[in-house]
Amino acid sequence: MSEVKFVRVAMRSTLWLVMAFTLALLSACATGPSANPNDPLEPLNRDVSKFNDGLDSMVLKPVATGYKKVTPSLVRTGVSNFFNNISDIGSLINNAMQLKAEATGEMVIRVSFNTVFGFGGLLNLAGELGVERHPEDFGQTLGHWGVPAGPYVVLPLLGPSTVRDALATYVDYKYDVTSYRDPIETRTALGVLRVVNTRSNLLSLGAMLDEGALDKYSFTRDAYLQRRRSQILDGEDPGGGEDAPPQ
Repeated sequence: MSEVKFVRVAMRSTLWLVMAFTLALLSACATGPSANPNDPLEPLNRDVSKFNDGLDSMVLKPVATGYKKVTPSLVRTGVSNFFNNISDIGSLINNAMQLKAEATGEMVIRVSFNTVFGFGGLLNLAGELGVERHPEDFGQTLGHWGVPAGPYVVLPLLGPSTVRDALATYVDYKYDVTSYRDPIETRTALGVLRVVNTRSNLLSLGAMLDEGALDKYSFTRDAYLQRRRSQILDGEDPGGGEDAPPQ
């Protein structure tokens, strides 16, 4: 088996292991009388969250901080634009699957214009011309068509999710054109750059969260579930408010 094929199989297997891990947690844990109904796996979720926070503190945050210090703002903006343009391809597909004609049309314009005239997406020319961005992922598409979110879960390395969104991660990965880049060194470099650049953009938010949240885990969970509900409902709330189960 070639190196490229081996890595593809390994990454595919890792994604399936993440899904299997999530389902195993669900079958292994029972909801206690005082548990949050959206978070029956809270004890295990907290352990995974502590692991992720430790890894972030030791590795990702220091690297992202150094990257932000040595990389000019203009370059970081170009990197963010480039990866946003790649994500827009998946958003285009998901908008189409949700039958959002206007959003799909705008995403077609964004991807085409920024790719051709924006040097592969380094420049967000479509945004400067007022063409709106409509981010959508496969988890949102499933939620749009009525697939329930299921319990909240914290995935190793990947962070906050739900059972539905965790299973949708594999499809989102297949949308990502960087996952098909050869050689493997290029694909790995792009993946590392994306993670570090994304984390550098969240440094100030992370600092506010560390300083302001009495219980970082609960704050992150509630914020994630509310945000996902808002995303799936396109900002509309048909009833239930903050205490409603995630969509």
